[in-house]
Amino acid sequence: MLLCCLLALTAGCTTHPVTREHTTALRPAEIEATALGSWTREASRGEGGDSGFALLADGEDAFAVRARLADEAERRLDIQAYLIDEGQTTRALLRRMLAAAERGVEVRLLLDDLSAVGQNERLAALDSHPRIQVRVFNTVAIGRGHLASWVLAAAPEVRRTHRRMHNKLWITDNAVAITGGRNLADEYFNAGETRNFADLDLLAVGPVVDALSLSFDLYWNHGLAQPIGRYHRAEAGVWRHLHDTVGAWQAELLTSETRLADQKVAAKEVLSAVLHWGKGEAFWDPPRKIRTPGRPPIEMTLVGALRERVMPLDSRLVIMTAYFLPMERGTQLLVGLAESGIQIDVITNALSASDMPWVHGDYAARRPILLASGVRLFEMRAVQDEPHHGPAGLSGSPAAALHIKALGFDDDQVFVGSFNVDPRSLWWNTETGVLVESESLSADFHALAEIGRTPALSYEVRLDDSDELVWETQIDGERVRIEREPGSRWQHFSAWLSRLLGLAPWL
Repeated sequence: MLLCCLLALTAGCTTHPVTREHTTALRPAEIEATALGSWTREASRGEGGDSGFALLADGEDAFAVRARLADEAERRLDIQAYLIDEGQTTRALLRRMLAAAERGVEVRLLLDDLSAVGQNERLAALDSHPRIQVRVFNTVAIGRGHLASWVLAAAPEVRRTHRRMHNKLWITDNAVAITGGRNLADEYFNAGETRNFADLDLLAVGPVVDALSLSFDLYWNHGLAQPIGRYHRAEAGVWRHLHDTVGAWQAELLTSETRLADQKVAAKEVLSAVLHWGKGEAFWDPPRKIRTPGRPPIEMTLVGALRERVMPLDSRLVIMTAYFLPMERGTQLLVGLAESGIQIDVITNALSASDMPWVHGDYAARRPILLASGVRLFEMRAVQDEPHHGPAGLSGSPAAALHIKALGFDDDQVFVGSFNVDPRSLWWNTETGVLVESESLSADFHALAEIGRTPALSYEVRLDDSDELVWETQIDGERVRIEREPGSRWQHFSAWLSRLLGLAPWL
């Protein structure tokens, strides 16, 4: 909850006129002219030029921080997202974007084109505000009203259109940034009615935000990023109707949003309690990756750059990922590391918890060789024995799935971003993330991973004395061993069919 206090820093905002052609990062003097920019630059200088970081594991906190960042924006609000839905959290954030624009803030919203399907009218209305621009990435020009027509229109160019911009960024005044796994939808902020995701963001201040802002600008100015107005125009001033629509919902605000109103804490009072200071390095796939014929070379990808930065390892590797498909080369790498003495823990979704069971097939076939080499596998359950809350805020719920995308290297480095350990993130999507060198942040991450390994939340997959797979867990407070993989018939069939058809490289 202290993270919410970090962002209540300004007493007022100044209006700054902007033009729709202004598409570059703010200059250092412009950043320091804002309350957030001045504070973050001064704090960084006091820490020897390092960046400050905090993990956002609690969904309500992750929403509240975004809300406050929008409220505190003075010059620029940049948002890059793969998915945006019609839920209550999205409406609340849209209302804040419009309020920021009315104060004179320039708002830039960059969405993957698939997210815009069926939402053209609302996005065009948002774009009709003179200080808000909406662009969509890797577009399909026709059939945009419905998913079925979009898929039909995308089919002739499937080698391009199956590739998606999966990046996620939220940047205020080029001073404070959030990156990680969360899309803009209720289930990512613990506001879903039937299912929520255990997810993770990284809040960052300091020099690393300059690099993240650069990555946003590279995507924003790329030829694949097209104004929504090119495909769907709204009459001037339509944004006012959108403002009235989302404003009428104000009476239904979330508890996490309303509790921010009374929090006014100076930055110096929360600095030591909230932020971990250390070296940070931003990684992102180049936008041109989507246009690369076939599989891009590893050197072009985020993974290639990250591998060069963190290898060799000294002691351990922790992988937390919603989808785990290491394929042949990845399996060989993990087996080699484990056999050399590196402790490797993988925390992913169980078949019964996955929202995409067909991605499970190839991974399932690789479990025996991974386990035999010493890799430990933990699979988060769909229905958990009891709620668990840890120091980093991860919680279990009766219906939950893992959506975290994070890696822990040894005891001093953590990578948090949008990247899943699967072929889609490696070859087909574009991704972003930040590598942090900080022992204290690493300790928070490993505490979060320890919760993920809890028997009440996850199955630990093992080989029994006959080298058969078993799933050990806790049910009704008792430790049990299950000899058949949990999951419905449809989930088992989907995983089997995917493995039979060799679909893993395309998932």
